[in-house]
Amino acid sequence: MASSGTGRGSSDLTPTFAYAVVYAKDVAKSVEFYARAFGYTVRRLDDSRKWGEIESGGTTIAFTPAHQHETDDLTGEVKAPKSGSWERSPLELCFAYKDVDAAYKRAVENGAVGIKAPEEKMWGQKVGYVRDIDGIVVRLGSHVSEPPRH
Repeated sequence: MASSGTGRGSSDLTPTFAYAVVYAKDVAKSVEFYARAFGYTVRRLDDSRKWGEIESGGTTIAFTPAHQHETDDLTGEVKAPKSGSWERSPLELCFAYKDVDAAYKRAVENGAVGIKAPEEKMWGQKVGYVRDIDGIVVRLGSHVSEPPRH
């Protein structure tokens, strides 16, 4: 019996998370910042400098201008947090590191704004927070440790 495409057995409708898009003031600067501050490899920066990608493990993080006529009219304008306010974007990027303290230090030394230095959390993770050059909050954390088995 042929699959209707709606059931669990349908591979045509099983998604793969392709990439997250970060809307940036300056795509080239953001791509370079993520490479330096967080240790990623630049996959691509097109000649127009309106699309860039970094390698981030199994998923790509892409960058495109915050304002562009192709999407502003379709989906609305990107609203960035106001400088100096406690507002934040509805997106938080989370990167896992073995050495969160070193990752936090590198990010801040390369232009990230420190929000909270890494600290141990009660659930077994070390977490710190920074803002990127476009005001997006980036969580730097260790992998959550497995709870002890009894």
